Amino acid sequence: MYNKKDNKVTGNAGEDYATSYLLQKGYKILGRNLSFPFGEIDILAEKQKVVVIVEVKTVKGSGFGLAQDLVRFAKQNKLRLLARAIEQKYSGRAIRIDVIGVDYSQHVPRIEHIENAVEG
Repeated sequence: MYNKKDNKVTGNAGEDYATSYLLQKGYKILGRNLSFPFGEIDILAEKQKVVVIVEVKTVKGSGFGLAQDLVRFAKQNKLRLLARAIEQKYSGRAIRIDVIGVDYSQHVPRIEHIENAVEG
């Protein structure tokens, strides 16, 4: 049975796991759950002077396919709009959109990080 509260808990756990992963990989976290009128940025990070918008998709179980495959066309368009908003704040900086998939179908969460997952 679909439970929105369970999805939120799973999503938050996935974002926490993705944040820890990024920190281990040398990223600086600039913000989380940043709201804009047209969408939200799960994680805003920076590495080597590149500002990275990170969309996190978390799944439990294999019924949905890979988490990163859930970033469909409409979400990609929202991410592009968010990138334009971030470009204004970080003028002159390179902006990249990544997707991190967190799969909780095993005992240990599996993470897949796709850099430049959405082209601007």
